[in-house]
Amino acid sequence: MGGERMKEQRPEAPARPHSLTLDERSRAVITGVEDVDSFNEQMIVLNTTAGAMTLMGDQLNVSKLNLEEGQLVIQGHIAALEYDERKPRARGSALARLFK
Repeated sequence: MGGERMKEQRPEAPARPHSLTLDERSRAVITGVEDVDSFNEQMIVLNTTAGAMTLMGDQLNVSKLNLEEGQLVIQGHIAALEYDERKPRARGSALARLFK
């Protein structure tokens, strides 16, 4: 076969399952977290295996973040959350989408 090599195909790692547990609107446990784009006391923007997610509220605090396990724990008053199927193009783009 004229020196051609077959490329070894590696299987892709399976996507982590995504789940959201919300307790009394004061604690959220999120799995399937791929990255946290930004956070402050009023808004947390992150990427999950189910798409981009934005949490809004007051006194929000990231109490645990483990990207190896894909887990995020947030505490504070959670007023709203929103999923977006599109992946953010650049850091901060989720904020721009909120204020269209």
